Amino acid sequence: MEALQWNRPEACQDGASCPEVAVTADTVYLRSSLQPDGIAQLTTAEWRDLLTGIRNGEFDV
Repeated sequence: MEALQWNRPEACQDGASCPEVAVTADTVYLRSSLQPDGIAQLTTAEWRDLLTGIRNGEFDV
C-alpha cells in the first residue's frame, strides 16, 4: 500500500478515539485511531453513498 496521508475531523484533533480518513485518486481509506491496522477501503462512489447516508440519518439508532 502506498504511503497515505491520514486526516482526522477538526473536532477530534486531541482525542484518542477518532475516525481517520485517507483519500487517493480512486480510493478512500477509513480507520480508527484506536486500531490503525484495521483499514476499510471504499471506492469514491461508496464513500459518497456513505456520507449521504450519514447526512440523511440512515445510521441513527
